Amino acid sequence: MDIPGLPARRAALNLIDAVLRRGETLDQAAGGALARVKGDADRALARAIAGEALRWKQDLDELIDSATRQRLPDDAKPRAVLQLMLAQVLRLDTPPHAIIATGLPLLMGGPRRLAHGVFSTLMKIEAKLPEVPTLPDGPMMRWGERAEAIAAGLVEPPLLDLALRDPAATAEWAERMGGVSLMPGHLRLPRGSAIDLLPGFRDGAWWVQDLAASLPARLLGAGEGRRVLDLCAAPGGKTMQLAAQGWKVTALDNAKRRLERLRENLARTALEADVVLADALAWEPEEPFDAILLDAPCTATGTARRHPDVLHRIGPRQIADMADLQAKLLERAAGWLRPGGRLIYAVCSLETAEGEAQPAPAGLTLLPVEAAELPEGLAPTAEGTLRTDPGMLAEAGGLDGFFVARWTKD
Repeated sequence: MDIPGLPARRAALNLIDAVLRRGETLDQAAGGALARVKGDADRALARAIAGEALRWKQDLDELIDSATRQRLPDDAKPRAVLQLMLAQVLRLDTPPHAIIATGLPLLMGGPRRLAHGVFSTLMKIEAKLPEVPTLPDGPMMRWGERAEAIAAGLVEPPLLDLALRDPAATAEWAERMGGVSLMPGHLRLPRGSAIDLLPGFRDGAWWVQDLAASLPARLLGAGEGRRVLDLCAAPGGKTMQLAAQGWKVTALDNAKRRLERLRENLARTALEADVVLADALAWEPEEPFDAILLDAPCTATGTARRHPDVLHRIGPRQIADMADLQAKLLERAAGWLRPGGRLIYAVCSLETAEGEAQPAPAGLTLLPVEAAELPEGLAPTAEGTLRTDPGMLAEAGGLDGFFVARWTKD
């Protein structure tokens, strides 16, 4: 008979292995790793253990190395098991006896005594993690002077942000759900809420969307029946925003399954869009658009709060590949815009190559973002673009990292 709780720990170990050895995202790895874990609670526990182990990996490794005479190889299974064990006791407040009972069996036939000794030693000296996770060398160097503040924003997974279909009802929904609003149309709730059981879910009154992710569509303003292209649209948060703002939306994406989610979201919220399954690098519209929102594929390093795997998977090659794709998409999008039309370019990335270093396509002029368009506490850059990162709005619970530029066609 299996030890209670062991399948969740085994799944967490497989998740970490998929990220660190195979370069998969936690979401990509979840299907296989969680297949044998029964119950939503245990699946959520496996994700939480793996997430905290990746979030604090540098510091967990330092503790492990301090308690071993000979350094364990980076890819040694005992190191990964110890990361999981320590993440549970230091971040998830799991009792040590439960951690030992479910951790050591992961090393069946292996150096269980070593792992037990290291864990016990660290418990005896009351080992602690620093207040802020230590970033890996790559992100530390790439994020420069903001790295320390960004790391401080990664201490906890994010709170739950909702985008409201009717911004005029913000105060009403905040009172009804006990949430906090940082701007009209936004509501922030504690983590752990069962999404489909919250008031307004079945009625389509809102959808889940990080505050930073809601800003690009807001910067297009009211649609008043004009035509907008939501490029790389799935799973549909920005499509719903644009439709709710009065735009006539064409939502294009090349991922069939994600577009199915977009259609489900539109049906739930009673919002409308013309949904197109196509490759943006090959597709051509029949006529130009009044506005285009390009939320481009990117490395997603700005989502490290909820996806700490990006701290370890992303390097120069992935960044360069994404920057090249983004430039191609920008060039095509610029050609589909009518004169006087507006183009929003957005990426949920903290990488300069994907944001500030992306040049404006020919024939477009920057339309600066104004402070009045943003939540209190955020401001445009000196150049007139928008840059957010997890270290901002810390007292209110933070937000994801985004780069946003707004251009108009000459």
